Amino acid sequence: MSPQIRRSVFSWKNLVAAFLCTLGIFSMAIVFTLHFRPLYYFDIDHLDIPATSGYSEEVIRRNYDELIDYNSISGPSRLTFSDFMMSEEGEIHFEEVKRIFLNIEYASFVLVPLTLLLTAWQIRKKNAPFFAVLSAFPTFLVLIVGSLVALNWDFCFVLFHKILFRNDYWIFDPACDPVITILPDAYFLHAAALILLCVLAASLFSLLLFRLLRRKISNSAK
Repeated sequence: MSPQIRRSVFSWKNLVAAFLCTLGIFSMAIVFTLHFRPLYYFDIDHLDIPATSGYSEEVIRRNYDELIDYNSISGPSRLTFSDFMMSEEGEIHFEEVKRIFLNIEYASFVLVPLTLLLTAWQIRKKNAPFFAVLSAFPTFLVLIVGSLVALNWDFCFVLFHKILFRNDYWIFDPACDPVITILPDAYFLHAAALILLCVLAASLFSLLLFRLLRRKISNSAK
């Protein structure tokens, strides 16, 4: 990396723009994973959820779809399961989860277009240093979060809930909220892995753009 590019990497404009784009990448990855139902459908067989829960695949799919529909912007205002009863605490928890997802989805409506516009603008300007930063930011976060998850997923899972929720309603009793039997921890681990993979893919794409633009700049300077 030339001294000129190295200095440009740490310009405040590149740092701020890359930070905003990183937020956009993460929001897009989370929203995509939330709505990527094939991941859960795969886990129904992979984790043998019918055997561990005692419910048929048809029942599992139907109630999972109702949960995902509820967490969508266009979904119903109140959660009801076709085959599961739900405690008052469970209903409150799902309302809190829905609020979090809706905030992320609403934020993505601003952050994702902003990310695309900033990316297109930086390509047009042939601003290679910007893409070096944009590749580094998400990769650094993926390495940190991915390492923690790999070392102790159970700790991360509990810590995540304690940070986001001010109560213990997320600790379900299967007798009162049987939906928890079809939502094994391993599925949430797979969802977290998919989010990180999506972010990493965006980071690698940014690195590719950096190398392409740097090559163009070098060729034009000759």
